[in-house]
Amino acid sequence: MDSNILVKEIAKVLDEKKAIDIVAIKTEEVTIVSDYFIIASGTSNTHAKSLVDDVEYEIKERFGIDPEHIEGRATGWILLDYGTILVHVFTAEDREYYNLERLWADAGTVDLSDVITED
Repeated sequence: MDSNILVKEIAKVLDEKKAIDIVAIKTEEVTIVSDYFIIASGTSNTHAKSLVDDVEYEIKERFGIDPEHIEGRATGWILLDYGTILVHVFTAEDREYYNLERLWADAGTVDLSDVITED
């Protein structure tokens, strides 16, 4: 499956489930770790866990794809590893603390305006 399509589908699921400040960063030019990072916030630990569960379920249902690895379910920073795409879901406090957008500022972003609704 095309990674860019999967990025937009994951962002769409996060948006449907009321994630906050969804950002997709194109990292393929700056790291070998992944091609994309998707970063989003939940309003609480419970919301963040629910967002991860929903992404995992919906992507499996729509495309038959499971994450290769999941890290941090018991923390304020949960990572879903889809190989070329890493999905980071934070609580607001943890997102501010780790500030991945600043760390990867040299990477370009993906336009998600076609999948993100404006509330």
